[in-house]
Amino acid sequence: MAAETDMDAWVVARPGPIGTGPLERVRLPVPRPGPDEVLVKVEACAVCRTDLHLAEGDLPPRRPRTVPGHEAVGRVISAPPGTYPAGARVGVAWLRSTCGACRYCRRGLENLCPHSAYTGWDADGGYAEYLTAPADYVYPLPGDPPAARLAPLLCAGIIGYRALLRADLPEGGRLGIYGFGASAHLTAQVAIAQGATVHVLTRSPAARSLALELGAASAGDARDAPPEALDAAILFAPVGDLVPVALAALDRGGVLAVAGIHLSDIPGLDYDRHLFQERTLRSVTANTRADGRAYLAAATAHPPRVSTVSYPADAADRALADLAADRINGVAVLHMS
Repeated sequence: MAAETDMDAWVVARPGPIGTGPLERVRLPVPRPGPDEVLVKVEACAVCRTDLHLAEGDLPPRRPRTVPGHEAVGRVISAPPGTYPAGARVGVAWLRSTCGACRYCRRGLENLCPHSAYTGWDADGGYAEYLTAPADYVYPLPGDPPAARLAPLLCAGIIGYRALLRADLPEGGRLGIYGFGASAHLTAQVAIAQGATVHVLTRSPAARSLALELGAASAGDARDAPPEALDAAILFAPVGDLVPVALAALDRGGVLAVAGIHLSDIPGLDYDRHLFQERTLRSVTANTRADGRAYLAAATAHPPRVSTVSYPADAADRALADLAADRINGVAVLHMS
């Protein structure tokens, strides 16, 4: 057990617009791990748009005064026998637990488990000096890279990887990416490495520049038409108005995967323009642990370029405000220790 008995943490105290100050910095007891849980001293935690949705109430809180954050990297303080040694570097991600017995879990679709629980929503997350997580849902991580470079892989990377799978991009295909923040800039690198032609559509000039630096074939405004018809597209921006825009950009048989947990209302679709010719609209729901292991193995073998903006532990509210205002080019990361 850690020598400390109390720790600094952020909680969602009053869900509402980020300008109203929904987060509060507090002192909490260091959590006590259950018999199947690891206790982790957090080194860094990436800031996700889902954290913003939780703070602002777009995702209704499931418990009062929850500590957000689900892209945490840290060192094991204690763990169940036979799992992780003290000092091991691990990652704690969004998916915290599933039942393992329902028809979805038995089919390998644990991301659809109706009894699933999530870090930073159902249980306290990584905007704190310590957190606990079930050992079976913790990922081993290499010990050498900076924690701030690894943290974004745990959600932005994993969810983007699943979104790419859901988009059914054919080999050597043409992929459109709508929005170019944390997850998108990592997903683009996976697709480019696989031989895809990537077209980025985003309203941010800085993000368009980053996309071209990373190897995108083109970068335009979010509502522009790409220079060629797309075999697949991924919508990362939580903007329902972009769904018909992206569908209209698809070639025959194309697939649009919507990667967010929250999306503003989708306007009416024109069947002939948006869906006919076997165009497909799909959602992306969380991820399986198999997705996480596959992506992290690939990212360890071929480390992606991770564009990060660093914040001290006492600036989580400012990081979320910057995210809400699209002032972050890449991924915001809190340095917790």
